[in-house]
Amino acid sequence: MALTGIQIYKLLPQTNCGDCGVPTCLAFAMKLAAGQAELSACPHVSEEAKEQLGAASAPPVLPVTIGKNFKTGGETVLFRHEKTFVSPTGVAVLVSDKMDDAEVDRKLKNFKELQFERVGVILKSDLIAVKSETGDAAAFEKLVAKVKGAVEAGIILMSDKPEVLEAGAKLLEGEKPLLYAATKDTVEAVGNIAKEQKCPVAVKGDGLEDVIALTEKLTEMGIKEIVIDTGSRKLKKAFEEQVIIRRAAIKNTFRPLGFPTITFPCEMTDNFLEETLIASTFVAKYSGIVVLSDLAGHSLFPLLVERMNIFTDPQRPMATEEGIYEINNPDENSPVLVTTNFSLTYFIVMGEIEASRVPTWLLVMDTEGLSVLTAWAAGKFVADAIAPFVKKCGIADKVKNKTLVIPGYSATISGELEEELPDWTITIGPREAAHIPAFLKEQKA
Repeated sequence: MALTGIQIYKLLPQTNCGDCGVPTCLAFAMKLAAGQAELSACPHVSEEAKEQLGAASAPPVLPVTIGKNFKTGGETVLFRHEKTFVSPTGVAVLVSDKMDDAEVDRKLKNFKELQFERVGVILKSDLIAVKSETGDAAAFEKLVAKVKGAVEAGIILMSDKPEVLEAGAKLLEGEKPLLYAATKDTVEAVGNIAKEQKCPVAVKGDGLEDVIALTEKLTEMGIKEIVIDTGSRKLKKAFEEQVIIRRAAIKNTFRPLGFPTITFPCEMTDNFLEETLIASTFVAKYSGIVVLSDLAGHSLFPLLVERMNIFTDPQRPMATEEGIYEINNPDENSPVLVTTNFSLTYFIVMGEIEASRVPTWLLVMDTEGLSVLTAWAAGKFVADAIAPFVKKCGIADKVKNKTLVIPGYSATISGELEEELPDWTITIGPREAAHIPAFLKEQKA
């Protein structure tokens, strides 16, 4: 039975040292009880407390780390509106030792170069899945070495032969590759490799019953970082199993299924666009990792945006970084517009300014991600907040014509803003972003 925050607190050192990253032991205990923190974050907890708290404080879906930076699992809820999803689905691209060098080089090049900036966040794929199709350990080692030298990423080692996995794991010693996969015939051998190399391991079964038996076997061996593949390669069946696994872990605290999952859209269809659609399904429900056959901008970008939207805290609006944005190469005579840092507002306004082709300065003010009207109503986009921002941001040093254009919906603050900014002329802009191009062209004329 899970312990309450107070019960956990009684077993902690109660020093309030902050070494766990949380100000007080009570706050840390509450995070443990909610499955939002790991006991290992406290360096001072006693061995006795670890024994009592270990299972009770663990999240329903145990966390798994692959490589230096990629983390999956740690989930505590079925639906993102309940709290938030924790670990964004990892996107992996597949390379194999049957591919020629040119094909491998192209995929690694795409992995490095296909990165997109959105709302100040860099979106990119996370993992390389290196597959042994020849069964030749030497050929596999050569490919693993090539990938290791070309990119900085978590690596998934794929082979049905334990000796091949071992060769790859030794080459990546200390880098925590994911060993894929332990089956009913190889679970003990692959488990021993995982223990020796301190690697996470994936299990592959023929349905949920097989998976449960495999995770229980690995758990008995002392392995905690496990990833699940049910073996299904039909969308409907695989989707159903993803939901069953998550519900069993979250609702029933069923430990044999309390691990993140890996899915293979690349093995479910020969059509690349259909593969992307399948991957998008698993990003939403509930795959920890999706493995793709290739990476292409037109398919990867929407997949990464979907992932960002799903794994953004629904209680915290998506926000753009505060600052001065130069659009269409403005100069000292260009107009100055101001808006909030709600990402949707920013992208719409920026798009309309770009479409106008009028060189413009856009001031984006931090309103905690709120839109213009909401921020105004909350007192975050008002004269006595906008004025200090305009004074401190440095725009006055960039322009001669000190005319500040405010959104039409905030027209009521124009008088107060004129008092706060006596050196500036306050102009009321259009209410709708679609009217910005005509407004800017008229101002220019």
